[in-house]
Amino acid sequence: MAVKKYYVVWNGLKTGIFDNWNDCKASVTGVNGAKFKSFPTLEMARNAYYNGPEIVNKKPVLKPTTFNTEIITDSLAVDAACSGNPGIMEYRGVFIKTGDVLFHQKHPLGTNNIGEFLAIVHGLAELKKRNLNIPVYTDSKTAMSWIKHKQCKTKLNRNSTTEKLFQIIERAEKWLQTNTFTQKIIKWDTENWGEIPADFGRK
Repeated sequence: MAVKKYYVVWNGLKTGIFDNWNDCKASVTGVNGAKFKSFPTLEMARNAYYNGPEIVNKKPVLKPTTFNTEIITDSLAVDAACSGNPGIMEYRGVFIKTGDVLFHQKHPLGTNNIGEFLAIVHGLAELKKRNLNIPVYTDSKTAMSWIKHKQCKTKLNRNSTTEKLFQIIERAEKWLQTNTFTQKIIKWDTENWGEIPADFGRK
């Protein structure tokens, strides 16, 4: 069985922490001065990414507030991706602690914001059904605002192609209007933490 590794990219097409070599390789291939390194644990990778490549071979001197105290690992991360905007849209929810995918949905036409909105609602509904009171991380301020107002304020046209998607949106809005939830929705700090664990890696 292969040993799990985590890859930190400090300088590349995309920076952050990756849990597989293919994503890391895609981020550094062809980049002059690319800086990256693998680590055996996620904690080591986070510390190295946070402090910079110069401390890789030294004892890390962590800043007062670090990943270990900021990120709640017992949580759900959600994200969406869109091939074109609008375009083929998909979203998913991933448990941060284990990396397990809780759900993954795909639609022939949608927008990234719609996907982010549906991902949060889907996540909240699944967590409530499973009686899991853990936070939900999202990197979308727009989706968080839509959740707050319990309405998906998309400008996507409703037609025969998007009708099924709009029916799902209406179902999500109704869920928000008729349900209460205790799970916190937290903005993912991409600048300091790298890409959200549910990221599709298409930016």
